[in-house]
Amino acid sequence: MIKDKVVVITGASSGIGKATALRLGKAGAQVVLGARNEQKLQDVANEIKGNGGKAAYLVMDVTNKDDNKSLVNLALKEFGKVDSIFLNAGVMPNSLLKELRVDDWDKIIDINIKGVLYGIAATLPEFEKQGHGQIITTSSVAGIRSYAGCGVYGASKWAVREIMEVLRKENAQDKANIRTTTIYPAAIHSNLINGIPNKDIQNGEEAVRSQTELPADEVAKAVEYVINAPEETDIHELTIGPLNQPW
Repeated sequence: MIKDKVVVITGASSGIGKATALRLGKAGAQVVLGARNEQKLQDVANEIKGNGGKAAYLVMDVTNKDDNKSLVNLALKEFGKVDSIFLNAGVMPNSLLKELRVDDWDKIIDINIKGVLYGIAATLPEFEKQGHGQIITTSSVAGIRSYAGCGVYGASKWAVREIMEVLRKENAQDKANIRTTTIYPAAIHSNLINGIPNKDIQNGEEAVRSQTELPADEVAKAVEYVINAPEETDIHELTIGPLNQPW
């Protein structure tokens, strides 16, 4: 059961991360929130506490190795353990490759790939020490399909898929009792599209979402589901999208 489990969430101040934090907090989890916006983090934590839940937060940047470790240390300090971590922080400044937006490429790689790796590095030793744990990541349908205007973002989400699948296999070989799940959302309501610099791509994304977008809580339900799964069951991957989106 999810009650009293300690769950760390990155990208927890908005979108999928916020929805997941609120849902898990309401279900009785003790949630530890990480993101860059202190006011939004504080608002989410206060809402959880106002509903009778338990929450702590840390202003942090997933591209900083020490910040990731500090977030895990906060969970240990406040609640004594970490049961699950949801590595959810991400950016999506999509553009055509020929635009050569190299700075955006670097940002995508640093947040979407390194942010996951640093989160794994911060939790894996603790999970190995306690003999159990769970790592959940947000990839994207762009991590299993290719889309024009989505080359670097998609590559980062394919990388997350590869990292998590190899991590699953290595954990299984070691009999480490560490569960891993990669979630591939389609059109889910978030602020990701606000960061798209190419207006044609942004308008196209908005057009798709205006017809088929799902609320972020649908992904939060999936996270709750995989955390609630029996400890001996590993749900490797989940793809989530609107019923009538043709992908």
